[in-house]
Amino acid sequence: MQDGDHDSTSYDRALRQVKEIKDFYGHLAVYIIINTMLFLINWFTSPTTWWFYWVVIFWGIGLLVHAYSTFVEEGFFGRDWEERKVREIMEKEKKR
Repeated sequence: MQDGDHDSTSYDRALRQVKEIKDFYGHLAVYIIINTMLFLINWFTSPTTWWFYWVVIFWGIGLLVHAYSTFVEEGFFGRDWEERKVREIMEKEKKR
């Protein structure tokens, strides 16, 4: 692998990571906006029966999973696994 190839791969990896972070923050913004609106709807329409928190809880679990996969762990099928599989397939193609 040449230096130019390595720089391109590093750049592509960094670009993909930036996109994942951007996607997470977009998800977080939508979560905050929608759940604030649901809270207000709940407050004004039925203040004695709170139901909005169910959405907050279950969507929040999904948001936590998204945060974990973005910032903490790449998981079983993370970026490293993808790159290894791509290299493996490319090597198999070269041998044909």
